[in-house]
Amino acid sequence: MLKQVLQQSLQQKLSPRQVQVIRMLQMPVLQLEQRVEKELEENPALEEIVSTDENEGNINIDEYVSRESSIRSYNSFSSSTSALSGFPTLSAKETLQEQLEMQLGYLGLNEQQFSLALFIIRSLDTDGYLRRDLSSLVDDIAFHLNIETSDKELESILKEIQHFEPVGVAARNLQECLLIQLENKEQTPEIKIAFTILSDYFENFSNRSFDRIKEKLQLSDENFKEILNVITHLNPKPGAGIDSVDDRMNHVIPDFILEIKDDEFQLSMPRYTIPDLRINQRYQDMLQREEKAKTRQDKEMVIFLRLKIESAKWFIDALKQRHDTLMHTMQAILDYQSDYFREGDENLLRPMALKHIAAVAKLDISTISRVAASKYIQTHFGIFSLKHFFSEGATSESGEEMSIRNVKKILVELIEEEDKSQPLSDEELADMMQKRGFTFARRTIAKYREQLNIPTSRVRKKTK
Repeated sequence: MLKQVLQQSLQQKLSPRQVQVIRMLQMPVLQLEQRVEKELEENPALEEIVSTDENEGNINIDEYVSRESSIRSYNSFSSSTSALSGFPTLSAKETLQEQLEMQLGYLGLNEQQFSLALFIIRSLDTDGYLRRDLSSLVDDIAFHLNIETSDKELESILKEIQHFEPVGVAARNLQECLLIQLENKEQTPEIKIAFTILSDYFENFSNRSFDRIKEKLQLSDENFKEILNVITHLNPKPGAGIDSVDDRMNHVIPDFILEIKDDEFQLSMPRYTIPDLRINQRYQDMLQREEKAKTRQDKEMVIFLRLKIESAKWFIDALKQRHDTLMHTMQAILDYQSDYFREGDENLLRPMALKHIAAVAKLDISTISRVAASKYIQTHFGIFSLKHFFSEGATSESGEEMSIRNVKKILVELIEEEDKSQPLSDEELADMMQKRGFTFARRTIAKYREQLNIPTSRVRKKTK
């Protein structure tokens, strides 16, 4: 029996302009330059503020329609790298983790869900797989983030991540990875049969028992060949190659410059070749004159010009919003880690999570994540990604806070000083950390050791 039910629901939806603002917030300097160049080329109502005198004169509708926009020379952008040559740079590439984190902003997650999603993404291996069961993630999240969650909640968030690009990422095994990719394709008969094979006959398929599959599904050799072609063109390692060798390295320029003068911090955001922009006054004047137009053609042109001017105003506001948000976030990080930025000593780096800076800056945690994703700062002791300053923390029995980065340093020191004929086990390392006031489970020590690429005690003894 069918029933009609009236139900209210609250959903967060982003307008196209809000999406553009988010994307601009994430852009590094070179990308932003290209975005400004593109906008200047496409919108004649937008112009660069230059020091030279502007040309006088009026523009009519016919002249506007027939001419190409020539407000500025865009060739200057072709040599933008030379304009940056006075600043230290380094080469970097966008990792799989960064690609996935950038896509989180479009899910409309609340603060807890966003933190859980970040934790899942940072638990993926280089092939893009989640090799750990959700129950163990629940325990780690409770320990590191102090968030109580469940397998069910993590499963729901994981399903969202699995449909990010590259599709199939965050799968827990090969079968799930391939099925996710098939789900995202147009559901043709061949795709549906391929899904059935991988879903119901995966073991037969893995063992190449193709005759049994054809018999069960009553497939001809020709049909099976087509379906086999579909499956073999799926990507078994969606994350592979993203973190590894990539000839197209992004040129990274620091978004922030931090100097210390007279014992005071001076934080700035160089504009490099990004120009100051304004609305072209001639087009505003032209719009006012033509608003009284009576012909259909002129009225359509008035509508078009009004849209261009509004778009130009929005773009200028978006650039200002980006600048203010970045400066506000970086200032919050600087205040939080002031001792570290003054000395450059990593031992002074405080445990700091996204939520800490979000609270200080009074911004959404997803905004902090986007700012930190691809931004760099130049200091007197080097150029660093903003992500470098974020680290999980541990608290000793005496209340002393220590970043996980420093915990790992202690582990390295303990292992370097161990008796090589009797290397320390993970349990013994946990006991030694306990004596220093920090309580870690054996499996947590094992995880940190693996992240440091240090083999087990048994292997260390063999390779002595």
